[in-house]
Amino acid sequence: MAQLRFDPKELSVGALHGHLVGAIGPRPIALASTIDSEGRPNLSPFSFFNVFGANPPLMIFSPARRGRDNTTKHSYHNVKAVPEVVINVVTYPMVQQISVASGEFPEGVDEFEKSGLTPIASEKVKPFRVKESPVQFECRVQQVIETGTGGGAGNLVLCEVVMIHIDEAVLDAGGRINQRKIDLVGRMGGHFYARAHGDALFELPQPNTSFGVGVDALPIEARLSTVLTGNDLGKLGAVLTMPDETSVNEYKLTELSDTFIALQDKPQDLITTLHRHAQQLLAQDRVEEAWKTLLTYNSR
Repeated sequence: MAQLRFDPKELSVGALHGHLVGAIGPRPIALASTIDSEGRPNLSPFSFFNVFGANPPLMIFSPARRGRDNTTKHSYHNVKAVPEVVINVVTYPMVQQISVASGEFPEGVDEFEKSGLTPIASEKVKPFRVKESPVQFECRVQQVIETGTGGGAGNLVLCEVVMIHIDEAVLDAGGRINQRKIDLVGRMGGHFYARAHGDALFELPQPNTSFGVGVDALPIEARLSTVLTGNDLGKLGAVLTMPDETSVNEYKLTELSDTFIALQDKPQDLITTLHRHAQQLLAQDRVEEAWKTLLTYNSR
């Protein structure tokens, strides 16, 4: 299929916004609790949000200018007037109420009341926490960076976390947040959301200080395979060491001899069969055997 090209300068703000949020996701949601100069609470969700460091612990969210009319949001004005915020994480059991809180209510309307969410006092900052959120970050605003003055421009609110509140119900036995218990929700494009729950979760160990042999260590026919996917190649490239020649030859004689005999005059069919077998082994996390399977073709 053809790949389309877009110059951001030639797109409308709405079209550009759609491409950005449609492709960058799921995005974590900050349910930001602020107060205005008169002490009135405000509660609003933002998916232009993430954590950007642990020393110091910094988070950024962006109450961007509205693309349709270039107006600014109450949260933006509040953090300029009272530079404090509570960032509450958003979970599936509260997502419908979050949607209510996202409504563009007139200034001074309390979204806690509108959404039915429960305000509770913070310890180090003035804005309220949201009781229903299992993790709440009390923050002091360090800086607000306006990225532009036109509709759709971001307003980056840099926040330093000064207190963390975590519901014990989402912790594991070691005191860490259990990803299968917290049931987080992420924002996608349009009206779509993603739920980090059940089969949507998977684990992928990170290399950190060690590193794998790399996809480039695979035989050329494996790298150019029409059977093996990019994920298959990545799983193979992540191993720390490759099987030695002796073990490969033994595996060929004990596990694949019938295949080599049956397809000895059909090299392309042999390659395809070996790749399919390796793919089946990878699906069962039998990575070493998959490596041996792929290396047997070159061991003839």
